[in-house]
Amino acid sequence: MVHDDKFLRDAVFNLFVAGRDTITSGLTWFFWLVATHPLVEAKILEEIEKVFGAAVGEKCKILGMEDVKKLVYLHGALCEGLRLFPPVPIERKQSLKRDTLPSGHCVNPNTIILLFTYAMGRFEEIWGKDCLEFKPERWISEKGETIHVPSYKFISFNAGPRTCLGKDLSFIQMKMVASTILRNYRIQVVENHPTTPAHSIVLLMKHGLKVIITKRQF
Repeated sequence: MVHDDKFLRDAVFNLFVAGRDTITSGLTWFFWLVATHPLVEAKILEEIEKVFGAAVGEKCKILGMEDVKKLVYLHGALCEGLRLFPPVPIERKQSLKRDTLPSGHCVNPNTIILLFTYAMGRFEEIWGKDCLEFKPERWISEKGETIHVPSYKFISFNAGPRTCLGKDLSFIQMKMVASTILRNYRIQVVENHPTTPAHSIVLLMKHGLKVIITKRQF
């Protein structure tokens, strides 16, 4: 299939625009979670050192697209952050014509359906009794590999034919940013700084994330 320049331009522009605020949201909550869970931070750093070495500064290896795919625990931590704080907390769907859902429920024309992805990521029936815990291990198998979770369960990137086109690109970007920052800097959340979600289409922090950043010493 051949596409003209306008189609390709619009597709690329869509990836940039759609990924700007959502990646910002995902990384903000991720850094807050990691900063408030020292054990998780230690495991991420251990994995980075194991895969890439501990050199920093000018001698630090630049992480590429293929490199970050080796960071399994970091991937699990990012998935946990997206599960607990999905960048798009509510999905809105509307039927054009009468339809029947897989559950057997009938949907009338022009019916609006709201999917609360924020709440779905915290359902005990879906994620177990530890659903409110930040636990990257739930995404890792006993063999140390990433566990595939169906998109209809982990719906932060939508599901089916409407799955986000930038899903893989988003993970690569977040891994590159997260691993580069964490291996070089320690992030400490300012004491008593409120971290509450903003009421918006994208789940940003209402007051931002106020932190103290210090250079890591190796």
